[in-house]
Formats: sequence, C-alpha cells, structure tokens
Amino acid sequence: MNTNEKIYSGKTKDLYALPGGNVLLVFKDDVTGENGIIDPGANTVIGQVEGKGRKSLAMTDYFFRRLNAANIPTHLVQLDLEKGTMEVRRAEPLGKDISGKGGLEFVCRTRPWGSFVRRYQQYIRDAERKLDYLVEITVKDDERGDPLINDDTIVALGLASPAQLEQAKDITRRVCRIVEADLNEKGLTLIDMKIETGLVDGEVVVIDEISADAMRVMDKEGKVLDHGTVYEKLIG
Repeated sequence: MNTNEKIYSGKTKDLYALPGGNVLLVFKDDVTGENGIIDPGANTVIGQVEGKGRKSLAMTDYFFRRLNAANIPTHLVQLDLEKGTMEVRRAEPLGKDISGKGGLEFVCRTRPWGSFVRRYQQYIRDAERKLDYLVEITVKDDERGDPLINDDTIVALGLASPAQLEQAKDITRRVCRIVEADLNEKGLTLIDMKIETGLVDGEVVVIDEISADAMRVMDKEGKVLDHGTVYEKLIG
C-alpha cells in the first residue's frame, strides 16, 4: 500500500508526492473509450484490462530511453516495471489553469483521422494525404472535450511564452518522428499521438508517458490496433 500523499488521480495514473519533492506515478489498468469501444483518444474510463498499466509503463520506458538517446529531455528519474511505478521530477505543466490543474496536450498527426476528419471533412480532397507532422494543441479538460486552442490564445492568456510554445511544438514533432520510425520497423504505421510537456528548472521537457494509451497505430491491412497488440509488436 502506498503511504505517500496522493496529489492527483487521473484516468490512467495516480500521482503521489515523494519526500524530497519528486512525484511517483502509479500506472493503472483503466482504459478509456466511448460506447463500449476502447479508444485512447477518449475521455471516459469504460473499464479495465489486466496488466495494461505495466504495459504502458514498459512502452514509456522504451520510448523515454529513445528520447534520452536523441537528447530530448524528460522528467523521468527512475521506474519500476514490477510495481508499475515511475518516479519523476516535479514539473509545472505548460498551460495549467488558475486552480493549478489542467494543462496543454500537443497532438502530432501524420494523416487525417478521427476528430480531424470530423472537423475538416469538407476540405479534405485526398484522404491519403500526409499531414507532415501537423501539431494541434488542446486544453486538457475532460468536461469540455479537450477543446482546441491556437498559439495566439495560448500566448495571450499567459499559458506559455512564444519561446516555450515553439520549443514544445518542436519537441512534439521530434518525438513523433522517433515513435513513427520505431513503429515502421515493426511494420506498423503511426496515425497520430499526443504528448504533454512541462517546465523543470525552466526547461521544457516531455512529461507523463509515451505509450499506446496516447497514440493510434495501424497495421499493414489498415486495422487500428489495440493497446495490447501494439505492446506485443513493439516490446513483447
């Protein structure tokens, strides 16, 4: 049983304050979706899949090592795959609201899919058209469906400085290219993914996780793969 102070409970992780200022992330087996269908882009928890939390952590470990090798900073300190926990440096999320919660999520798209198609369907002349690592930014707000927000609004509201915003978008594209390349080696295609960024000692770093919980991946037949299948093909 964890005796540290719980500071936040999210859809897929619980956060605890550690002595010394760091934070412990405890990965959960909860899955999100809509109408009984699992979807990593959804905001509602619809059930649990045994072992899913540890698989998300294993993928995060894999990708954070890749980011470290590419000199992309993260808040990772250490992790324990057996316990399903990750110790991280406490970060100030970019775009947190006046209550100190929320934040911005950076979505990188390689092709039209999902909500992007719903929003711009009448403008999409070629469904196979690549989006060249298009970055969209959303506000982390489940009640409002994670609404989109543009760069000017972010700066006007003081959610991030222009320099921080450009850094975060550049990091998002670099991460997306790394994830895409690794999946391609396994015969898989990255459709889109999202990351969160925050400030640690004034530096913009990748925070939270990078796993199938935060990306859509399809196989050569065009089938979007579930969390467990992505794990097995990438790591298993």
